Amino acid sequence: MKKSLLPLDRGLNLTVAAATCLLSAVTMASAQAPAPTPLQVPAKALPVPTDVSPQLQKIIGAPLRTNWDIRPKTGEEWKPVAEAGAAATVKNVPGMLERLKVKVEKTTIDGVRAFVVTPETIAPENKSRQLVHMHGGCYVLNPGEAGLPEAIFMAGFGHIKVISVEYRMPPEAYFPAALDDGITVYKALLKDMPAKNIAFFGTSAGGALVLEMALKAKALGLPMPGALAPGTPMSDVTKVGDTFYTNAMVDNVLVSPDGFCDAGAIVYANGHDMKDPLLSPVYGDMKGFPPTILTSGTRDLLLSNTVRVHRKLRQAGVEATLQVYEGMSHAHYFRDDTAPETKEVFEEISGFFDHHLGK
Repeated sequence: MKKSLLPLDRGLNLTVAAATCLLSAVTMASAQAPAPTPLQVPAKALPVPTDVSPQLQKIIGAPLRTNWDIRPKTGEEWKPVAEAGAAATVKNVPGMLERLKVKVEKTTIDGVRAFVVTPETIAPENKSRQLVHMHGGCYVLNPGEAGLPEAIFMAGFGHIKVISVEYRMPPEAYFPAALDDGITVYKALLKDMPAKNIAFFGTSAGGALVLEMALKAKALGLPMPGALAPGTPMSDVTKVGDTFYTNAMVDNVLVSPDGFCDAGAIVYANGHDMKDPLLSPVYGDMKGFPPTILTSGTRDLLLSNTVRVHRKLRQAGVEATLQVYEGMSHAHYFRDDTAPETKEVFEEISGFFDHHLGK
């Protein structure tokens, strides 16, 4: 007796139909599955760590930032806020310069405003090296000399020359002005120095700009710098990240994912897609990036932003170091140059640069 066989095409159609039904069933089951129940955490008091320096204890124990919940909606509204904050910061700059034996000179590099930050003593190994600094401030704060403390600390503790970019901010200019200014300075430096002898560093928005500049340099076919040091970078301005929840109202600098820094990023983006890697660099392709050292703290709202960048770099095969400091909120490591933790942070970064930059 002859066996009955299905035609080949009919058999394939049935197989495809069955697979489609199975996929639809799985998709429906997934869609109908309840979302995981959020963890309910009771209110509790957080003591100041006792195993950090007295200087850092004072910083950790400070109250939440004043006006953390302001949300100016335009560059014009941000300007007086930035100027008021800058006036308070600039008062402290002369003392920093004196203690760390550093001098600052204004300059212009291919039309971009900048500061040349030079230590009294440049280490012999750093004579032919230079750092590009991108200051923090949520893309709208720390104009002029107010953006210099981190650059001063790096120059003083690292004994290396720094170019701090005074990039354009709202209302003067919007995305991608800050990034463009950083790239312009980098291109200018490449005329006189090999890329391997240059490193980028910065914190917060400056940390994000460090990563964005590497992405942009890669897209433009420019040689990569010798190393990167993004400190607690604003690497995801779409506000994805566990510590946006766990460290909300714990970080005494940024305080909340819905506070002033989020408002600043929105104004700078000026309607641009916030998930663009040139605004949220954690979504960029980091293959081919130079060795990178990242810095954060256990109370930092952007600890997850920092951790996620570290994992992204490692997944791309990039050498990456992550240093996380006890008790620190966002960018606490350049609040007080007399704190031993501050010296340690910048000496760690300096040592990383020394290991990876060209001679």
